[in-house]
Amino acid sequence: MKTVKTQPYAIPLENVESEHCAMIVNKGLQSIEGITQHKVEINNKQAIIETEKPEIAIPNAVKTIRDLGYDVATTTQIIPVLQMTCASCAVSVESIIKFLPGVVNASVNYASAEVKVEYIPSLVTLNQMQVAVQSIGYDLFINQDNSQYETLEDIHLRKQKQLKAKTLGAIILSVPLVAIGMFFMDIPYANYIMWILATPVVLFYGKDFYINAWKQLKHRSANMDTLVALSTGVAYIFSVFNTLFPDYWHSKGLHAHVYFESAAVVIAFILLGKLLEENAKGNTSSAIKKLIGLQPKTVNIVDANGNQMELPIEQVEVGMTIIVKPGEKVAVDGIVSQGSSFVDESMLSGEPVPVRKETNDKVFSGTINQKGSFQFKAEKVGADTMLSHIIKMVQEAQGSKAPVQKLVDKIASVFVPIVIGIALLSLIAWIIWGGENGFTQGLLALVTVLVIACPCALGLATPTAIMVGVGKGAEEGILIKDAESLELAKKINAIILDKTGTITKGKPTVTDVIWAEGNDSSKQILIAIEKQSEHPLAEAVVSFYKDENSVNVNHIESITGKGVKAHYNGEYYFVGNKKLLFENGINISEKLDHEASKWLLEAKTVIWFADSKNALSVLAIADEIKETSIEAIQELQKMNIEVYMLTGDNANTAKAVAEKVGITNFKGEVLPKDKADFVKELQAKGKIVAMVGDGINDSTALAQANVSIAMGKGSDIAIDVAKMTIISSDLSKIPLAIKISAKTVNTIKQNLFWAFIYNIIGIPLAAGILYPINGFLLNPMIAGAAMALSSVSVVANSLRLKYFKN
Repeated sequence: MKTVKTQPYAIPLENVESEHCAMIVNKGLQSIEGITQHKVEINNKQAIIETEKPEIAIPNAVKTIRDLGYDVATTTQIIPVLQMTCASCAVSVESIIKFLPGVVNASVNYASAEVKVEYIPSLVTLNQMQVAVQSIGYDLFINQDNSQYETLEDIHLRKQKQLKAKTLGAIILSVPLVAIGMFFMDIPYANYIMWILATPVVLFYGKDFYINAWKQLKHRSANMDTLVALSTGVAYIFSVFNTLFPDYWHSKGLHAHVYFESAAVVIAFILLGKLLEENAKGNTSSAIKKLIGLQPKTVNIVDANGNQMELPIEQVEVGMTIIVKPGEKVAVDGIVSQGSSFVDESMLSGEPVPVRKETNDKVFSGTINQKGSFQFKAEKVGADTMLSHIIKMVQEAQGSKAPVQKLVDKIASVFVPIVIGIALLSLIAWIIWGGENGFTQGLLALVTVLVIACPCALGLATPTAIMVGVGKGAEEGILIKDAESLELAKKINAIILDKTGTITKGKPTVTDVIWAEGNDSSKQILIAIEKQSEHPLAEAVVSFYKDENSVNVNHIESITGKGVKAHYNGEYYFVGNKKLLFENGINISEKLDHEASKWLLEAKTVIWFADSKNALSVLAIADEIKETSIEAIQELQKMNIEVYMLTGDNANTAKAVAEKVGITNFKGEVLPKDKADFVKELQAKGKIVAMVGDGINDSTALAQANVSIAMGKGSDIAIDVAKMTIISSDLSKIPLAIKISAKTVNTIKQNLFWAFIYNIIGIPLAAGILYPINGFLLNPMIAGAAMALSSVSVVANSLRLKYFKN
């Protein structure tokens, strides 16, 4: 009896702080198939499992632990993959990485040539992944250096130059080959001349196909290289045999045909197709290249003595003072310490209007200074800057897989073996029923089937569209975190909007002010009092009168729940609510009282300013509705999306705002849990729900929604939870995001349709299905050209998304 060999693996745990937690995790691990023994060590913060199939047991254990409400310490990285040539290659790389113990998940994007891998660093290393990938003929680009993008760019440029040279060489030798094969077959030594011309194309320019096919064969796998190597190899060897031993066929009364031109032209066409595909694929990631190009290489630092010096961006540290001159890019995130200017933030927010920056305002990496100069203190540098986070999010989203891609991956994994099977069946059918030339025609059919089949078009259909769609979103100031939310957004039929910071600006501002006749000169006293007040609404008054002067008021007394009392120049002044004025016997004119009553009905907060006898002024403060909110809500309603508003504010405020923006479904005084419950309620009715919010109180509802959208000026927690982020916090970007989603999904469907139709029609034609009907046989050279064009057409169709206009 064979002994089952198991091995222990340590899974690092997070948030497992007590014996009770350990017991819950232990019980969860018990239900996982393949784990023979397990225990949780609280002191070491790890779970030890024993299994003979770690590649299955460890990911299942991690999922179970997370489902129980705890976590596992893992690392997620995006690593460039080199030498992939088709969708089957992506499946092979993904499979071998997933097979390594310690890898929780791996997802290869053929279009961007990257693998997104989540792994437990204590169980598996990047070097081990690289060795595994190298063993099947590919490679991982692992570089800890900050200059990774430039180095990787160099590798791609070198590969592209080599591909260009190979393509040119193959075409130059193929042209005379085709001429001889079609028009000058009767010249002396025609077959030998063709052999000499075809050999460099097949064995030198096309050698990578054979090398990669051999590596695949060693691992009992197959990809597009296998198809090309088999088809051109068979045509070449058959032609060599016929050139050296023509008498074998002559003795059977048959002509010894050679197909050197087919073997060479097929390689030339496929190399040309690869070159066009690489160029097109380069365009799909242009959004990332633009974002990376936003960060300057050097910055001007100002030291404590006021001296300026130039430093590389990598050496900038938090706390350094950086000077930004007109036309220069802001290097890192920080706060303006001196000077003022207008800054173009369009590449981050999608908003074309430059934003004024003054002392204490935030500036972000990658934005462009306009006319003025200013200095700012570095707050976030390197990978912590907003631009770096955006680049990372866009990369991860472009590398993620849409649900439809999972089906395509399954098809790609069996595509090549099926095609080889069809090619062999074609050969056998021709030998049995093809008459005296059956073997020769069968061999041609085999070659043509192998050449025309294109797993690349299938593999590129979804990821190229996702890459361009996510990139288009980024250009418009819409950050899309994953392909699933991009695919799902077009199905949204109910959207829930938080009020504060989403529909409104989230900042109280003075909307109206009235002064009693002849008393507006005392506004300097009001400003002075509010400057010293700690009340949040006082800041709105100070901001409203920021260009006015104030006086020195020293004696201020806070009256809890009512306002403040101040003494200035022998007179008492009051700032607060109406109750404060009544208690101090202050007279309120009918005009001021009428206006105040009107503002209260509009759900505005009213502040009174008075001296010891009369009310001098009344001010209305409200959280103003954003300029674009009304238009955005109308557009969503035109798209047949039900719009709801939920807010923690009182019912009167909720009603006033809802009426202004045209929302009929609204609720006030809603708690965070109520928001999440309302999302569930709509989902139970079969709705695809989007939740839009900006605060910590929205995070539960965001997590529950089908599509979660955060406002970029909101809390970090909301942005972390959400699958989409509107950088500018402009609601009008949401209809645009839905339109980009719809356009991307339509493009994916078109790509898949053409990729499937191409193979469904092309493969039977190549096998000779029309020959018994009308004598039509597809030439291998035409098949090679069609195969090359199928991939290019799919990528070109995806690139149309870049020019989508709202």
